[in-house]
Amino acid sequence: MTTPRQPASNKPHTSPHAKSRPFRRAQRIQRTQRGATAIEFALVFPLFFCVFYAIVTFSLIFVAQQSLTLASEEGARAALNYQKASDVTAAINLRAAAACTTATSMVAQLISTAACQTVPAACSYQPAMTCLAVTLTYDYAAHPLIPNLPLLGLVLPDNLTSTATVQLNPVNIL
Repeated sequence: MTTPRQPASNKPHTSPHAKSRPFRRAQRIQRTQRGATAIEFALVFPLFFCVFYAIVTFSLIFVAQQSLTLASEEGARAALNYQKASDVTAAINLRAAAACTTATSMVAQLISTAACQTVPAACSYQPAMTCLAVTLTYDYAAHPLIPNLPLLGLVLPDNLTSTATVQLNPVNIL
């Protein structure tokens, strides 16, 4: 007994390895490109690293500037606190000292080398009042938060400064 013949298909006969030829070719191309990828990475990585380092550096500068601003404002608020003194000049000096103490303690965790200065300032909007200006200065060039890259130091500030002014009523100072 004979088996019926299957009708011939319209597809051309292909070998079982014909489908894997493009895959092999792709693997061969990929193998030859491995060295090029490493060279491209070696050329592009320093650029990406410099950009990332600049972002981190400027972010820390912004954090330090905001900390100085907050600390000088808190120092100005501390100058409003009552200080027991015998005369107006002594009271203003005690308030100025309290302002600097508060300002430097607020910023000491991040920036321990910030310098504080409190000076009497003119109150242009009300001459009868006494004003104190609390100024915090951080020498960033001498004490950077992270080491500078050679060319990045050209665009970084030398000093970070923040000033807050508080108005004191001479009637309520004593």
